Amino acid sequence: MSSSRLGMDSPARPAPAPAALLYYVAFSQLLGLAVVATTGTWLGVYRGGIAWESALQFNVHPLCMIIGLVFLQGDALLVYRVFRNEAKRTTKVLHGLLHVFAFVIALVGLVAVFDFHRKKGYADLYSLHSWCGILVFVLFFVQWLMGFSFFLFPGASFSLRSRYRPQHLFLGGAIFLLSVGTALLGLKEALLFELGTKYSKFEPEGVLANVLGLLLAAFGAVVLYILTRADWKRPLQAEEQALSMDFKTLTEGDSPSSQ
Repeated sequence: MSSSRLGMDSPARPAPAPAALLYYVAFSQLLGLAVVATTGTWLGVYRGGIAWESALQFNVHPLCMIIGLVFLQGDALLVYRVFRNEAKRTTKVLHGLLHVFAFVIALVGLVAVFDFHRKKGYADLYSLHSWCGILVFVLFFVQWLMGFSFFLFPGASFSLRSRYRPQHLFLGGAIFLLSVGTALLGLKEALLFELGTKYSKFEPEGVLANVLGLLLAAFGAVVLYILTRADWKRPLQAEEQALSMDFKTLTEGDSPSSQ
């Protein structure tokens, strides 16, 4: 009798993460690292490497954009799937910090390409890739500001957070997918500028870049799959359940449907 009562009074054990989730997260990280490594290989072997004060400055752009707006952004979205039983505040801070790192790295890549174009006298913002890139960057920054204001800034009420949360989740996934698509557009544009008609001759650079494109698409698809699995969502902690019940009581307690 005493042992059963002790078991009832003891705190509930953290729910273990589904085994399949762990495998998919590990697979996503392998794909993400492969994307970054293949990008570095492409730029190092076929584009001469990376440097700021030379003609190689342009190469800073694709590397930074892929690390920031693809790999780190994808990992930031997975934080709530990986850290399932940690304090919500800690998870929020990690989620926000990864987005800050992604933004700073992407900003370096953006400055690099504009500075390179200025030095060479090239036109800016004329291609579909550049339009999508600016759109992604602006949306990413606005999304971070809104997320900080609603979920990290202490002044936002629980009701406001609850109402904005669906839009925040949708926009986060949409911006990530748009980032992957924009990277694919940029990759194709770079190949056509450099290789021209030789692209159709199965040049080694073209083949490697095509592999990079497939890796980018695979990384985006796996991250999206993890995010859309409802049974893999982070379980509500005790304090979150209490807040949710209090909010429901406040909002529905005097409604006709509750009587």
